[in-house]
Amino acid sequence: MDASVIIVTGANRGIGLEICRQLAARGAQVILTARDSKAGKAAAGKLPSEGQPVRFHPFDVNDDEGVADLHEFVRKNFGRCDVLVNNAGIIAEHDDSILSVTPAAMQATLATNTIAPLRLTQALLPLLRKSQRGGRVINVSSGAGELENFSGSWSPAYSLSKAALNLVTRMLAPALAKDGIVVNSMCPGWVRTDMGGSGAPRDVVQGADTAVWLALDAPAKLTGKFFRDRKIIPW
Repeated sequence: MDASVIIVTGANRGIGLEICRQLAARGAQVILTARDSKAGKAAAGKLPSEGQPVRFHPFDVNDDEGVADLHEFVRKNFGRCDVLVNNAGIIAEHDDSILSVTPAAMQATLATNTIAPLRLTQALLPLLRKSQRGGRVINVSSGAGELENFSGSWSPAYSLSKAALNLVTRMLAPALAKDGIVVNSMCPGWVRTDMGGSGAPRDVVQGADTAVWLALDAPAKLTGKFFRDRKIIPW
């Protein structure tokens, strides 16, 4: 069987880049996407050259034409998509208190962190349905959106966007079960990245591990779940 064709959004640095690195090391055909073409090309060029080279494609998750262009690029070059990793995400400015967060911050965060993953999944469904392995969608979420253990100390727009992304996962999983497509959310934990900061306790290798496991190794019966460290956690 050919190498898995896997798209990772927002992957020129941090957890997304490490997901690409681990997938490429496992022999997957990785399509690394990022808004910044220069940074994306540089990132792809640093990844393992053994087996299939990592392909870069410029992509802004909030751009309508970009969604159609990514679909066409993958269709023409690979004919299918086996796994979509919705990794791109933001924390907006002025997202520090539920009492002062601005509508603009809320709108920008929900657009990137919640609406964009849903829209891209919808757009790539024809390619995911062509996967001989059974398509997989992995939504990179966060403990900030975990309601059962929510502390109230997270950036409010970010937390709302990740809680909503988890609900998108819950809705997509049964809707796509008939197509053999599994959909899961995962929390990488608090990771040392530009977003997580230098004081975070986990490195990117740990943060990426569960997404890679869900992409290549997790049983197909696991769908509509929320994972951290390869274990199901509460919503």
